[in-house]
Amino acid sequence: METIDHKELLKKVRRIQITTKHAVNDVFAGQYHSTFKGRGMEFDEVREYVPGDDIRSIDWNVTARTGAPHIKKFVEEREMTVMLVVDISASHLFGSGNQMKRDLAAEVAAVLAFSAIRNNDRIGLILFAEEVEKYIPPKKGTRHVLRLVREMLSHKPQGKGTNVVPALDYLNHISTRKNVTFLISDFMFSDDYEQLLKISARRHDLISVVVGDKREIAWPDVGLINWHDAETGETVLVDTSSKKVRNQLAMEQTRRGEAIDELHRKAGIDTIHLFAGEPYDKQFIKFFRQRAQRR
Repeated sequence: METIDHKELLKKVRRIQITTKHAVNDVFAGQYHSTFKGRGMEFDEVREYVPGDDIRSIDWNVTARTGAPHIKKFVEEREMTVMLVVDISASHLFGSGNQMKRDLAAEVAAVLAFSAIRNNDRIGLILFAEEVEKYIPPKKGTRHVLRLVREMLSHKPQGKGTNVVPALDYLNHISTRKNVTFLISDFMFSDDYEQLLKISARRHDLISVVVGDKREIAWPDVGLINWHDAETGETVLVDTSSKKVRNQLAMEQTRRGEAIDELHRKAGIDTIHLFAGEPYDKQFIKFFRQRAQRR
């Protein structure tokens, strides 16, 4: 298990803050605002009617009382609650390049969190592996977001495996109102969560963010290697010099990815695929545009 000292943690948090600032300012903030509209419209004031106003907004009680036509003015109720449900299982401590899947998950969660508070939304966090291991209630503010990032980077998981069920069940119990939920995981070896996924998707605006590494689907030819599965603890000898073996491993991973996509599609939720060490802005822009088209 990777350990991280306090000084190194602060450097990582600061790096993520700097890295995500550009993404939030240049890419995410406006797209986020237009995609997640808030809970609806709330009454603001009554004012006198002017030519061009929608006559359907006329307040007939005030009009009758004053003798002059007045309309009701509404504004968008902007504030929402956003939940980040982040997988911290052992399989996320993998990265074939300069970034592990766990770091990618933390960085993406930070971008979403900073975008949320910029739009005056509250942001909360659930960390899970085999069970829910940490819950931080939704709040606003930069200091709160930085705390979430620190927890994602520093928390030492008690479990190694991945189980989405307890995380979704916990989310549904603590969230009495509809919220926007980003479920961030590699979904490695997580089974039998289809029914709860559908229930959660009906209660919330649920989006799955699948984090991966390109080496999981494109194995290099490096000869015989001992492949250690961080979640099961098993170690197997893999002959990567065999093209047949490499192709078989790639096919297995591709089939797993397709199964995840199909499961999430049946549940009616959007899925975003990201890879460690690679830019993620294009994938989110595509997601935002697809949402805009559906609206």
